[in-house]
Amino acid sequence: MNECTQIMGYDLYQGNSFQVLEEEFDKNSIHAVVTDPPYSVIEFETAHVEKMRDGKGGVWRIPPELDGNKRKPLPRFTVLTEDDKDKLRNFFKQFGEAVERVLRPGGHVFVACTQLLMHEVSQQLDEAGLERRDVLIRETKTLRGGDRPKGAHDHPEYKMVSSMPRVYWEPWLLYRKPFDRRLDENLGEWQTGGLRRESDERPFTDLLGNGKTPKEETEIVKNAHPGGEEEVEAHPNLKPQKLMRELCHAALPLREGTILDPFMGSGSTIAAAYALGYDAVGIELDETFYEMAQNAIPNLAEVPTEIEKRDDVEEHRTQSRSLSDFSN
Repeated sequence: MNECTQIMGYDLYQGNSFQVLEEEFDKNSIHAVVTDPPYSVIEFETAHVEKMRDGKGGVWRIPPELDGNKRKPLPRFTVLTEDDKDKLRNFFKQFGEAVERVLRPGGHVFVACTQLLMHEVSQQLDEAGLERRDVLIRETKTLRGGDRPKGAHDHPEYKMVSSMPRVYWEPWLLYRKPFDRRLDENLGEWQTGGLRRESDERPFTDLLGNGKTPKEETEIVKNAHPGGEEEVEAHPNLKPQKLMRELCHAALPLREGTILDPFMGSGSTIAAAYALGYDAVGIELDETFYEMAQNAIPNLAEVPTEIEKRDDVEEHRTQSRSLSDFSN
């Protein structure tokens, strides 16, 4: 049985995403998907999550401290076997089919990705019947790469060699569920099909700007950890509220509808939607991350960013609060 927590503005489910979507959601019931899924898939299997939490590695690379600061663990996509890649293909095939069923015609899917596996994921989303619209670029200098050959950092001939480029950007795949009518007609019937503009003068763009997660948000998620003090750690893939609010703002062209994150983690997407006054649904398999999200979402939603200062966001948030007050 799936556990569900219902809060004014969002619903949280603890369980398998594909099972929850099949059992709890009707066809054409979701307006948009904004998510950061597990990319090597196996890194979020229970055994590997526990290794990551214990600092033992496994598929996760546990970086050394830098200038006294503990760095986040990272999944090592380069160690995936062909069997691992088959698991990934099957996983994203199921993901594509699941979200294609629940999305309204014209609903958009924003999927955080990685350069090494982007082609694999795109193929599965294509085959699920979704249409590719763009690749969004999140500028970030917090990602890894550019390391010298392992075990040969000081080798006189190899010290000027990097195993791969230093990564300064993160791709987000943008897909859409196809529709047959004109965009204005689809907007009228389903409230989907387009992207909300940043302002009257500026459309939503595919360059997302610098996306470093502020320390304040990391601390909120650390403090939301349900374990003892020695277990406190932020989610390894925590995304910044500024980024997530930008995506959620774009995802609902008429400010109407529900945003789904089927791999909720510690709740950054749900918090972003809630901060904008939008309805949201989050699903998380891991019990610890689910409890972290329950605790973190209200506090993450209170973090100020420049997005909610936009005129249309302020107007919508005011209307949402008024309706909530009236209903109570």
